[in-house]
Amino acid sequence: MHSFTPSRRTALACSLALLACAPAAAQETAYPSKPITIVVGYPPGGSTDLTGRVVATELGNRLGVPVVIENIGGAGGAIGAQKVASAAPDGYTLLVGASNEIAINKLVTKKVKYDIKDFTAIGLIASQPLVLVASTGAGVKNLAEFTQKVSKNPGKFSYGSSGVGTSLHLAGEMVKEQGKLFMTHIPYRGVAPLTNDLMGNNLEYGVFVLSSGLPHIKSGKVIALGTTEAKRSAATPDIPALAESAQYKNVDIGVWFALMAPANLPKPVADKLKKALAEALQSPDLRKKLEASGSTVSAPGVNIDKFLGSEVAKYKKIVEFARIEE
Repeated sequence: MHSFTPSRRTALACSLALLACAPAAAQETAYPSKPITIVVGYPPGGSTDLTGRVVATELGNRLGVPVVIENIGGAGGAIGAQKVASAAPDGYTLLVGASNEIAINKLVTKKVKYDIKDFTAIGLIASQPLVLVASTGAGVKNLAEFTQKVSKNPGKFSYGSSGVGTSLHLAGEMVKEQGKLFMTHIPYRGVAPLTNDLMGNNLEYGVFVLSSGLPHIKSGKVIALGTTEAKRSAATPDIPALAESAQYKNVDIGVWFALMAPANLPKPVADKLKKALAEALQSPDLRKKLEASGSTVSAPGVNIDKFLGSEVAKYKKIVEFARIEE
């Protein structure tokens, strides 16, 4: 029969406690141990989907598990974003989202129940400017002619976007505010009908995401008046930025893409994802694919939380100016 001294009992208790903790510690360090799903809140084929797929490939290479895309379209990306906001914060359900569903939707509609605080921001992936265009029948060839014509005819002309409260809509309102212009906004159900009306000269002006508008600009079916970020896009160095004109110097808005996870993601998991994303963004293959689509890959070291805070403040100002509500 064994007899235990107090010191031996203490040692045994400590050993048992360490054994009990071992599975939990192993589980934490083992992330990821199964496939990761990245939700994209749009159908396949768009700029957010392309960004998500390129990032998924590179993350999979670095994390050593399959990273698969799940497309959940609807409500301007909000349905997919809501799924991720409501998911378990374990690092296996992520979102590659655009500015619309992450930061804008909540400002323009009460239907959206999630908020930016319902996510853990992993990192900024890339951004892409929008482009203000004119139809060939509008009778303008550049930004100066556009400003002059619209200023002299308040309320006569319209511009179109892909929907109420989208980045395209906000960019149009920012142009109106900066240029002191009075134009009517025509919201379309997506880019396709907007494109048809512009090319058919049923609409004078419109706003595109650069990658969507570029083929029509190159073919001469619409006329580029300027891109909407502070500087010219490397993808289109021949198209001036609107901000190059003194009247529009504060126009700086685009579509950006970020990797998000549910709120309360454990720090070790968040740190591992942040490291993998930072490495992925240095991949020549990723950079080539995203830049070919008109995007600028995020610079290293961007403080994603600070960036998101400033973007929400910017959008809120435009939404209040234009009294946008859905």
